[in-house]
Order: sequence, then structure tokens, then C-alpha cells
Amino acid sequence: LSSSYRLIKRPLLNNIDGKGATKLAHANLIMVTSSLPGEGKTFSAINLAISMAMEKDKRVLLIDADINKPSHYKIFGIENRAGLTDLLLNEVSDMGDVLCRTNIPSLSIMSSGRQYEYSTELLASSAMDKFIQEISNRYKDRVVIFDSPPLLQTTESSVLAAHMGQVIMVVEAETTQNHMVKKSLDILSNEIVLLLLNKQREKI
Repeated sequence: LSSSYRLIKRPLLNNIDGKGATKLAHANLIMVTSSLPGEGKTFSAINLAISMAMEKDKRVLLIDADINKPSHYKIFGIENRAGLTDLLLNEVSDMGDVLCRTNIPSLSIMSSGRQYEYSTELLASSAMDKFIQEISNRYKDRVVIFDSPPLLQTTESSVLAAHMGQVIMVVEAETTQNHMVKKSLDILSNEIVLLLLNKQREKI
């Protein structure tokens, strides 16, 4: 598994470091999504974050941006504390108050925060623009990974994608239908969109 994510992260890191074929704005902001629930986007986002945190010159922030179906706090065994929505609603003044450190020194996580009825509008707000500018430019060595909702389930992910430099779309092998993948890709206008085939059966 670790070897697989070493391969997956390399082109992403090359783009961040300006070694890719295209120069990107906000290349250090990466969204991990899928067409539908259950394809493995959260699993992929977490493992990608851990793998990137192993780099000697990178700090990684993993954000649970699936606001209405948060899961990271359960997976990491932490309190469902204030997070992204609370920060955007200005209910938390300092970003440091919503960051949670892990036992990996260079990996921090941010919960989604409290559920919010108008989450799409919140992600499209000027508060989100300000937040994106801060996290993208404040630390040159920081990689920010957003675990977003599925593309075909909500409008939040398409709004969030507009802020991203790179997008990874997880596709479940032998399950996700071709037309669903195409429909999801049509939603995205990002210059860099990578497909990650997940749950592929190993051939004997």
C-alpha cells in the first residue's frame, strides 16, 4: 500500500515544486473526490496525506471538507471539534484553534466543523477565498489535501474544486460506470485531474 501511494504522490509533488509540464496556481491545494459514495475517496485522501507527510521537506494539512457527512474524527479517534465551517463562519478567530496534530510530526488534520445548511454557499463565499489564500501562501512547504463530497451527490464538491490546483478523482474498479466517470469529469474545469483506480482485484 505504501509503495502504491509513493507512486501516486510523485506527479502531484512534481506539480507543486514546478517540475510538471504545466505551471499551476495553488498547486499545493489538492482535492480528493469521487463520483459516488463508497468508492474509497476518504481512504485515499488519508493514505495520500500520510505518504506526503513522509517527505522531508513537506508539511501536510488534511481537511475533512465533507461537511454534511464528516468521518475523519471517527477514523482518527478524536473529538468532533470545531473545524472548517466554524472558521469560515468566523466563530473561530485563529486557524491554529481548529488544527489537530497527529503522531506524525508533519501531518495535521482539520475537522469539517459543525454541519451547516448552506454549505455550498459557504464554500463559495469570500471567507473561503480568504482562507484559501492564507493556507496556500502562508507556508511554502505546506500541502493541503481536501477530502470532498462525491461529485454526483452534492454541489459542494464542484464549488470546492474551483479553488484547487489539482484534483484526484477516485474510481472504484469494476463498479463505477463509465458514464458516471464522464459526467463527473464534465463537472470539473481544473487543468490537472488525475484518476485513481481503487479496489482493483489482483490478478493471479
